[in-house]
Amino acid sequence: MKKFKGLNCVLLVDDDIPTNYIHRKIVQNTNIEVDIKAITSAREALDYLTFSGIYENDVDMLRPGIIFLDINMPGMSGWDFMEEYRKIDVAHKSKTIVVMLTTSLNPDDELMASANEEIRNYLHKPLNEDAFVKIAGKYFEEINN
Repeated sequence: MKKFKGLNCVLLVDDDIPTNYIHRKIVQNTNIEVDIKAITSAREALDYLTFSGIYENDVDMLRPGIIFLDINMPGMSGWDFMEEYRKIDVAHKSKTIVVMLTTSLNPDDELMASANEEIRNYLHKPLNEDAFVKIAGKYFEEINN
């Protein structure tokens, strides 16, 4: 198993449960040692990141190194999430990499993502093993045992 410094957890934020399941399996198949947390709403993801709501007493949970964020979700979209994420204290964000992962073919979405300094990558679904390994290698240092 490969291990990367600062990459202990991946947060999947997508309202589609089967998509989260597939992406979990893809990350697991990369042979990178990482916990995976799948959440089906942007609001809950914000609670997870700020230790609020149902996560209020879970102060020992792992901080995500990478967040894979869907754009089109009911209630709070990925863009709404990013508006709130921008306001989160830096201590809660740590060195988290946000990757927009979407089926959207709207070119405006990609332009908006590239204009947002907190979104590091914009990828089309489904996530694949190669893309995950490249992101991990680009933003995190591999730990040699």
